[in-house]
Amino acid sequence: MNMAGKTVLITGSTDGVGRYVAMKLASSGARVLIHGRDTKRAQTLCDEIKRVSGKEPMFYQADLSSLAEVREFAQLVLDDQERLDVLVSNAGIGSQNEGPARQTSKDGHELRFAVNYLAGFLLAHLLLPRLRASAPARIVNVASIGQHPIDFDDVMITRNYSGGRAYAQSKLSQIMFTIDLAEALAGTGVTVNSLHPATYMNTTMVRISGATPMSTVEQGGNAILHLVHGDDVADRSGLFFDGMREARAHPQAYDADARKRLRALSLKLTGLPGL
Repeated sequence: MNMAGKTVLITGSTDGVGRYVAMKLASSGARVLIHGRDTKRAQTLCDEIKRVSGKEPMFYQADLSSLAEVREFAQLVLDDQERLDVLVSNAGIGSQNEGPARQTSKDGHELRFAVNYLAGFLLAHLLLPRLRASAPARIVNVASIGQHPIDFDDVMITRNYSGGRAYAQSKLSQIMFTIDLAEALAGTGVTVNSLHPATYMNTTMVRISGATPMSTVEQGGNAILHLVHGDDVADRSGLFFDGMREARAHPQAYDADARKRLRALSLKLTGLPGL
């Protein structure tokens, strides 16, 4: 895909791999819509993008731990943008952000499930009308190779909680959503794929977790960019990639009954009527 003139929304783009992807896409001529919580970081990124591209990007501030703010965010994008060619759902929190203890979102949901999964689920659904109208369009969900099966009797992990399990469950949920949405969007010209960009990139999230970085932001960013504009994935959907390589996710991702249960729960929690 030639990105010149394309409109791309990247959540979590004021830092880390999202920032790298935003800069690269802006440099290639795309209209970049950036998102984050920190206005100072956003302004720094906006200044850099304007310097390299000559265009001022639009910044949307939203806290994805609040479904109400996700809704407001989506509505602003719909109001502002006549087209949307790519949605990169990159924003997220790691296993140790703000400490290892169990935390809840503003809506009372387990925090990692809420931010890493539910927010992206809701945002994608709300932006689908614009993506469909802009087809061919793409959705890229930034997940992880770290995946934990969902216990549907305790999705919010009120028992035996660990940040690592919560993070891995939220990432598998993203992948399950990717497969489900790809099936629902078949024939519309909108594709959706997910990926593990790279292992322990040198990002704030990884450093907070206490892990030693093993990969560069550039490695992970280039894997995301492959799904954004690679010709080899132009007509392919519902896939999971480990970096640049197509891979298999956890077996639960391919369990249609499990995906149906997750979809029903997600629609209920977000107040959506479905596709």
